Amino acid sequence: MTASEASADAEKAPTFSGRARPGDTVFKGLSIGSGLLIFVTLFLVAFFLVWQAMPAIRESKELTGNADAVSLVQYTAPLVFGTVYVALLALLLAVPIAVGIAVFISHFAPRKLATPLGFMIDLLAAVPSVVFGLWGGVWLVPKLEPLYFLINHTIGSKPTWPGFLPLVGGEPVFAVFAGEPQAPMRNLATAAVVLAVMILPIITAVSREIFLQTPRLQEEAALALGATRWEMIRTVVFPFGASGVIAASMLGLGRALGETMAVLMILSPGGSFSWHIFEPGRHSTIAAFIASHQGESTGVDMARLVFAGLVLFVITFIINALARAIVSARKKG
Repeated sequence: MTASEASADAEKAPTFSGRARPGDTVFKGLSIGSGLLIFVTLFLVAFFLVWQAMPAIRESKELTGNADAVSLVQYTAPLVFGTVYVALLALLLAVPIAVGIAVFISHFAPRKLATPLGFMIDLLAAVPSVVFGLWGGVWLVPKLEPLYFLINHTIGSKPTWPGFLPLVGGEPVFAVFAGEPQAPMRNLATAAVVLAVMILPIITAVSREIFLQTPRLQEEAALALGATRWEMIRTVVFPFGASGVIAASMLGLGRALGETMAVLMILSPGGSFSWHIFEPGRHSTIAAFIASHQGESTGVDMARLVFAGLVLFVITFIINALARAIVSARKKG
């Protein structure tokens, strides 16, 4: 074949470089539309909350200056405190246990045990929150009573305070947060324990998948250099999966912040800024407060509940944004 014939054949051959195929066009449109749908939905939810909360905002003490009007800051601030407080306590309890379970499944447990254990963790995440609420309210509350009294009498009271632990202003450190236990133990500590159990599967499942993606060559190199199994995990696996654990923790924190039924069925509601986690009737969360008052509220009272929901929406949005920023910063580093 001569050069001229080859050039003629090339000109006759169909080219697709400048032609958009229908399938590609449809797929591109669906992808862009799906991405935009998320932003549209988020905007509509925020617009609905602001619109429905406007009657409460217009009649609030902050805008009217009327001393008899309800202050939205005083209305929502105790709820925000209780929501964030119980969620952080649950996260503090759940993260170490979840990371330990994830490391055991990914690097220590034999395959015959790791596979069913992983399935059990995943199934635990599908248990409805009302079941956790029943378990916590009926079974867990009486069981924790001796433990709370033991903690309060051993490390929460000055006469038996161990000498090697510090005091703050002449009082035990733990007494600042514990308070005096009162039966039944429907307090913030019990709610935090139940929330920790609820978010445990989420953090464990994500952390386990991240740990399993650790490069095998790096693990083998650490072991070949004389590191023990624990040293290899501490120097290779944990640094590799740190961003994933942070992301998993933020997912668990998001669920803990928005949990409704379990907290409503366990926590004895209150409206104070108390640090005492053992005293019932001190705290409440935004979601539980809305669920307990929504059925009997109308007009401005309903608008105040919607405003509380708007505050919870903003808190969740901020936490997710911070999680994304932390994960992105660690990846760049």
